[in-house]
Amino acid sequence: MRFKKDSKIEILIVGSELLTPYFQETNSQYLTQRLNDLGMDVSFKTVVGDDKEDLLNAMKEAISRAQLIITTGGLGPTRDDRTREVLAETLERKLLFQEHILKKIRDRFRRRGFSMPAVNRKQAYIIEGAEVLENKNGTAPGLWLETEKKIIVLLPGPPHELRPMFEDSVLPRLQKFSRLHVFRKVIKTASLTESQTESLISDLYPENSSLNISTLAYPGQIEIHLAARSEKSLAQAKSQVIKLEKKISEKLKDNVFSVNGEELEEVVGKLLRSQKKTLAVSESCTGGLLSNRITNVPGSSDYFLQGIVVYSNQAKINAIGVKPSILKKQGAVSPESALAMARGIREKTKSDYGLGITGIAGPSGGSVQKPVGLVFIALAWEKGTEVSENMFLGNREKIKFQSSQKALDMLRRHLHENHKSRQEKRKIK
Repeated sequence: MRFKKDSKIEILIVGSELLTPYFQETNSQYLTQRLNDLGMDVSFKTVVGDDKEDLLNAMKEAISRAQLIITTGGLGPTRDDRTREVLAETLERKLLFQEHILKKIRDRFRRRGFSMPAVNRKQAYIIEGAEVLENKNGTAPGLWLETEKKIIVLLPGPPHELRPMFEDSVLPRLQKFSRLHVFRKVIKTASLTESQTESLISDLYPENSSLNISTLAYPGQIEIHLAARSEKSLAQAKSQVIKLEKKISEKLKDNVFSVNGEELEEVVGKLLRSQKKTLAVSESCTGGLLSNRITNVPGSSDYFLQGIVVYSNQAKINAIGVKPSILKKQGAVSPESALAMARGIREKTKSDYGLGITGIAGPSGGSVQKPVGLVFIALAWEKGTEVSENMFLGNREKIKFQSSQKALDMLRRHLHENHKSRQEKRKIK
C-alpha cells in the first residue's frame, strides 16, 4: 500500500483487564512515541475487552477508518485470547496451521523443562496471507498483514514481548513509509514548579510548526520535550532542537540536571565517580527509597558505601548516634535531627558525603506545627553542612519520592559547584 500524509493510524488495545482500575496500559504510549519518531501521528486509540462481539465491532470500526491498524494483546493461548480469530473473521480469511511455529513453541517449553500444554497449539494458526513476526520473548507470534489499502499489525500484549518485536520487525518496515525526519530531546529539571518553568521559557516557544515544545510535570521533576520535523534531513531537525535546547538551558541554568535522558540518580553517580567521592545515607520517612534509587544505577558500588533506614527514635540513637536530647527537644522531624542523621552516617561510614532525611509522609501523623508533607533533608561533608526544609504535597508515595529527589538534587548542586570551582582554580593557575 501507499502510506499518504493524511493516512489515519489506529492503535487497538485488547484486554478486559485494561478496562479495570487494576492494570495500567503503557503499550499505546510506547507505540505512539515510536510512530511519532517516524513522523506518523496516531488518530485513534481504542481499548476493548475480550468479548467477541465487542472486539469484532472495534476491529471493523478500526479497519473502516484507519490505514494502519496496530493491535496489542489477545494472542495468547487461552479461550479469551481472540484477536487473531476475530481479525480472520473480519477479513473473511482462513486460519492456517503452521507446524514450524508449533515446534518453536514446544522447544521453548522444553528449554524450561516443561511440556507444552495443549492450549498453546492455537498460537500456531496464522491468518491467511499474513507474515509472521518472530517473538523471541514469548510463545505468541506477531503478524504483519498488508493489502492494497491497509496495513494491520498484530502484537502480543506483554511489554517485554511487544517492544522487542516492534523494534526488530515492525519499525524497519514502517520506516519506508516515513517522509519526515524527526529529532527529539528531553530537558530534565529539578527544584522548579511547572509554572516557574513556564514563566522562564514562555518567550522561547517557536512559531514554526515543525518545532514543538511540550512541558510535562512529575513529582519533583519537570521535563521539557523538544521535537523537530524536517522533510529535508535528520541533521536539519537535530540542528533546530539543539539550538532551542541551548536557549532553554541558558534560561533555566543549574536547575537543568539532564539533556541526555539520564535520571537524577545517574547524574549524581557520574559526579561522585568523576570527583572520586563517596556517599552514605540515613533515611527515615523515605524508608530506603533513596538508597534503592542510588543502587539502581549499575556500578554504584564505586561511590555508594551504605544506606540505612532509621525509622524509630531508638534506631536513630543506636545506629547512627543521634543524641536523645535532640529527639526530645526538637523532635525526630526537625532540622537538627536531619543534620544529626547526615553527620552520623558520614562518621559511621567514613564517607565523603552523608545525607539524612526525616519527615512526615502521611496520611496520618501530622499536626498544626508539623503537617503531613513536612520533610527536612540534610547534607554533610568534611567542611560543612546544609539543611533544607520542604513542604511536599501529594499522597505518601509522592511525598517519599519528592524527598528522595530533593536529597539527590541537593547533592548534585553541591558537586556541580565543586566542579565549577575546581575549573576556575585551574584557569587562575
